[in-house]
Amino acid sequence: MAEENHTSVPEFFLLGFSDLRALQGPLFWVVLLVYLVTLLGNSLIILLTQASPALHSPMYFFLRHFSVIELLYTSDIVPRTLTDLASPHPRAISFQSCVAQMYVFIVLGISECCLLTAMAYDRYAAICQPLHYSTLISQRACVAMVGMSWLMGIITATTHSSLIFTLPFPSHPIIPHFLCDILPVLRLASAGKHRSEISVMTATVVFILVPFSLIVTSYARILGAILAMASTRSRHKVFSTCSSHLLVVSLFFGTASITYIRPQAGSSVTIDRILSLFYTVITPMLNPIIYTLRNKEVAGALQYMIKKQVPSS
Repeated sequence: MAEENHTSVPEFFLLGFSDLRALQGPLFWVVLLVYLVTLLGNSLIILLTQASPALHSPMYFFLRHFSVIELLYTSDIVPRTLTDLASPHPRAISFQSCVAQMYVFIVLGISECCLLTAMAYDRYAAICQPLHYSTLISQRACVAMVGMSWLMGIITATTHSSLIFTLPFPSHPIIPHFLCDILPVLRLASAGKHRSEISVMTATVVFILVPFSLIVTSYARILGAILAMASTRSRHKVFSTCSSHLLVVSLFFGTASITYIRPQAGSSVTIDRILSLFYTVITPMLNPIIYTLRNKEVAGALQYMIKKQVPSS
């Protein structure tokens, strides 16, 4: 019996939203629309920050890479989710595909977490250390921070995947989720999962609480510097350069904390899926909208591009 439960299972089954059939049709169109807006919005941010000379500062270098991650992140999940929403029954996903989806999901999630921390450090250096900004946030430093973000994602994904997918699973495992997320897959394992649970919680502390603490520390110092300014106009101008990032950080860490840090006891499968749908589908759509609407430089570059493409009458 123990041999039959080994990880040699040929496939998993994703429950998706097949138990909520009345919602599948509306959800399909909502998710499709959100995905198209996400592709358009993040592609636009990448294009603007690449093409506009006014957006060639380190802050927008980070933002461009952030949008690249968001595009890959949603594309790892949403196409498969749309296919599953079109089916009334749980659909099979091969063992290899499940491993690949989780691996990419972790790489991009951790990379995004680290990149948000780098963006907070950029704002701290610009506001609190303006005389040393060009040294602290040089082109080499920016490339190093982006590279380190990807490296931390790869290391974490490799560690988690090797721990989780070497555990024994039931012969016909049904994942009560619409993607191969860490916790739903881990809960399917029949033995030896405590080791992986410890690894997951350690990574949660390191890559959610620690970066969030660094971001809070950066903004505490930024707030101190803003309050020390004599002019109200100067305070508003400086704070406006941080507001977009603050909103994105709140969305990312808020949903991630609720999903991965809240206790398992009393948790609902439906609530888990709704929360996951929010941070995997909705949040990547909101990020470019936030930066476009609340950032005058990005909005200005967009208006300039539109005027350039549309000839005046």
